[in-house]
Amino acid sequence: MEFENLLKLINTVSESELTQFSYKENGLSISMKKEKEQKLVPVNGITDESGVGLSVLPSVEFSGSVPSAGEKSSNQMEGNVIKSPLVGTFYSAPEPEAEPFVKVGDRVTKGQVLGIVEAMKLMNEIESDYEGIVKQILVSNEDVIEFGQPLFVIG
Repeated sequence: MEFENLLKLINTVSESELTQFSYKENGLSISMKKEKEQKLVPVNGITDESGVGLSVLPSVEFSGSVPSAGEKSSNQMEGNVIKSPLVGTFYSAPEPEAEPFVKVGDRVTKGQVLGIVEAMKLMNEIESDYEGIVKQILVSNEDVIEFGQPLFVIG
């Protein structure tokens, strides 16, 4: 690999959020890893003895019964669920100031763009696999989403 190409490769990996990269060519092996430093930020100014910020979250108690396998849960999604095909950041519109691709109640067709998932600086359009009406949008603009996470319910 030429030196200039190696520098381009290093810059590209440095600008990305990859945590590991390996490359092999003609007996040359390159391995790079980039880990983000995580910092704890005090919430409401509360810290422990070491000065590390503590998060104060309200306690939540559950009362009621859990539905059995035969019963339907009240929050169970009814309709066709569009799930994320990858991990990344969800965008509901093509640009920050633009209108969202879809809103609850909109009629969509198969192949229509519902949103965008940015993964490794690439914008991936999420298209509807179904025709129908958008019943639910389960994520917000700029949410970090996981692989297989439900995004939309189309009825």
